[in-house]
Amino acid sequence: MAATIEFLQANGRVYFDGGMTDDGKPVTKSKTYRNVKENVQADNLYKVLEQLAQLSDLPFIGAEIVETSNVIN
Repeated sequence: MAATIEFLQANGRVYFDGGMTDDGKPVTKSKTYRNVKENVQADNLYKVLEQLAQLSDLPFIGAEIVETSNVIN
């Protein structure tokens, strides 16, 4: 029997520039948006996350999708 992958959930994560620490190290802050559809188009997801990022006072750095799946045998 071949193993299969079962999609569980996907989250969109937006990253912001949080400034610098007292030591001069960069601070990155993030916001996660849950329940992203499994087959979302990358361009569409990026546009939505970029628009959501505009609600923050912090500068937008980038975005990613984090998927969780089960491997079933």
